[in-house]
Amino acid sequence: MTTVLLVAALLAGIIVLTPLADRWRVPFPVLLTVFGLLVPLVPGVPSLRVEPDLILPLVLPPLLFAATQKATARDFRENARPILVLAVGLTTVTAGVVAVVAHAMGLGWGPAFVLGAVVSPPDPVAATAVARRLRLPGRLVTVLEGEGMFNDATALVLYKVAVGAVIAGGLSGGSLALSLVLAVVVGVGVGLAGGALAQAALARLHLPAPETTITLAMPFGVYLLADHLQGSGVLAVLVMGLYLRTFSHTALTSGGWLLGRSVWRYADYIITSLVFVFIGFELTAVLETEPLDARAVWLAAAVVGTLIAVRFGWLFPVVAASRWRHRRRPGEATPVGARETTVTAWAGMRGVVTVATALALPATVTAGDTFPDRRLIVFVGLGTVLVTLVAQGLTLAPLVRLLKVGSDVDVVRESRRLRRRATAEALEMLRSSTPDVPERVREAVIMQYRGYLAAQDALVTARHGADDDEEDPGDEQAVDDLLRRAAEVEREVVIRARRHGEVSPEAADEVLDDVESRAVRDSG
Repeated sequence: MTTVLLVAALLAGIIVLTPLADRWRVPFPVLLTVFGLLVPLVPGVPSLRVEPDLILPLVLPPLLFAATQKATARDFRENARPILVLAVGLTTVTAGVVAVVAHAMGLGWGPAFVLGAVVSPPDPVAATAVARRLRLPGRLVTVLEGEGMFNDATALVLYKVAVGAVIAGGLSGGSLALSLVLAVVVGVGVGLAGGALAQAALARLHLPAPETTITLAMPFGVYLLADHLQGSGVLAVLVMGLYLRTFSHTALTSGGWLLGRSVWRYADYIITSLVFVFIGFELTAVLETEPLDARAVWLAAAVVGTLIAVRFGWLFPVVAASRWRHRRRPGEATPVGARETTVTAWAGMRGVVTVATALALPATVTAGDTFPDRRLIVFVGLGTVLVTLVAQGLTLAPLVRLLKVGSDVDVVRESRRLRRRATAEALEMLRSSTPDVPERVREAVIMQYRGYLAAQDALVTARHGADDDEEDPGDEQAVDDLLRRAAEVEREVVIRARRHGEVSPEAADEVLDDVESRAVRDSG
């Protein structure tokens, strides 16, 4: 019961801090981590523990799948080179350099490589949250998100190999190569098979709740299957998620798409929030069980400095080489400039994967001995997350504003234009190519689409003024206020009818779904 009350209190804290993060202009993960540090200091608060073996399978599949639903395979394909340079090249180099530094400061090679794998992947959550709020260029956001997803796969393969080597007491070069190839091949294969199976199931269900259940269950299934077959569960989830994002939309009902979108947004929000709060709890627990010593502090400081230096030292030469190649091959995508490179280099905060891998370290090795330097690795990993989140997370937004890195893309205007284009083409189809449909049916559907198109045009004019009248600025606030008041009247009518028993609850809920969907759609 005490643990249940603690979780309830944490959820309440997350709810309260969510609007405060925007109001205070502080990255949400930073605020949650500080919250997680402060809560255990309250007298009487119990410890919050999760079994190490459960952390990766519980946390990673939903977060990875949710991340794939924010982008498309086309985005990643167009930016494949910078994403791979960061996600594979930089992650591998970072793990190696950190291992060398850690070994020079007293860790054995095995634990040093484990520590390198733990801290090597930056977390995309805080970086892209700030990036989207500040309207960074879309390509830069895509590169950061792609790095955040695929470097998890690279880091976890390195982590799995390094931990296996420590547990077994060593690993040959041939075994290492085989493990890497097996992880990639099996992970991609299981992901493709899982995506095809999920799409086939979705095409036959045609009901929102079962469709969403499929998308909830499959990430865990493919992760566990790939991991059981010695493959990369992370790659399996990423491949399946991108496959479904690209090919499965037509297999979903409209209700299934809306429900799934809402469910995955919530899953991403609540799991990420709890993990960042958990960072503070675990760091407090580590400090309580093992007193802080100078060796741990100096190692953590050296690791943080190494992470920042390696990221800057890797990115600027790579971008310079990319610009040189672009001058020789003008047809390639234009590389980012020095300002965008600086923002990308500074957006290297560590987060969820570092926490999960550090806490998932086994307690013992094959011989029954304690995993060497486990507490030190956990402390340095969690400390790295805390320092980079606070230092880089709090300064990323000011850096973006200082360098004046922004995007000219107006998402609201793009959405409005695309919505009108889709409606207009549907209306054109109804007018010209439906001879086999009864005339009264065709006219009824045309009338609905014609009214929808006219309403869109009228709302745009009311909000932003007529295009040919410079003296008409429009009144967006008045339009939104009136739409909100009208929607409130609709809600009151429907709820009153349901309360008085004038209609069935099912009918009332269906009308409310329509009212709320329209309110969201027409809000701008």
